[in-house]
Amino acid sequence: MTLTPSRKLIYPDSDGQPMADNTLQFRWIVLFKENLECLFRDNSDVFVGGDLLWYPVEGHPEIRVAPDVMVVFNRPKGERGSYRQWEENGIAPQVVLEILSPGNRLAEMAKKLEFYEQYGVEEYYIYDPQLNELNGYQRAGNRLRVIEEINGWVSPRLGIRFELNPDELLVYYPNGKQFKTTVELAQELEQTQQELLLERRRAERLAAYLRSQGINPDEIGG
Repeated sequence: MTLTPSRKLIYPDSDGQPMADNTLQFRWIVLFKENLECLFRDNSDVFVGGDLLWYPVEGHPEIRVAPDVMVVFNRPKGERGSYRQWEENGIAPQVVLEILSPGNRLAEMAKKLEFYEQYGVEEYYIYDPQLNELNGYQRAGNRLRVIEEINGWVSPRLGIRFELNPDELLVYYPNGKQFKTTVELAQELEQTQQELLLERRRAERLAAYLRSQGINPDEIGG
């Protein structure tokens, strides 16, 4: 179909829906999105998006979905109003994560599974933080198949590991460190800074004592 200027299609950057239905869902969306950003911070060819509309088919703005979190390999980082696949070398998001809320209906999630299956997602993870339930799907041919044993599963694409404990999901980086919230990271940074300050003060006291004994600390170990 050839579009005349008056019929130029519009691909909105928003679907008018909120990013999350409640604070718990929002916290988990941010946890995944920000930690995945950190995981791939040194790789310029991995794009991580959160609540970003994905349009897989040019000329069909009605075919769209906004994954809570998506990861796209072989695409550059950068700002986007939406992910228009035909402008991204035809590359579909390889990994999608969805965080459920009480408002998510079974029919809606089945429709999303069908969408991701049809348009090329390789790994699809769904976490319900209220019920503490995790489900995963991995592509086999043209189908997304259920991952039978999700507890302890390591994502082939991301390298992250999922562990379900009785209270909530724990997610680990490939190096074994746990995903942390922004508050937890800030607390860790503050603790590290305090430890460095104490270490510097101890070093300064030791240097002052050595000088009082006629020893130049700068010459020790030289």
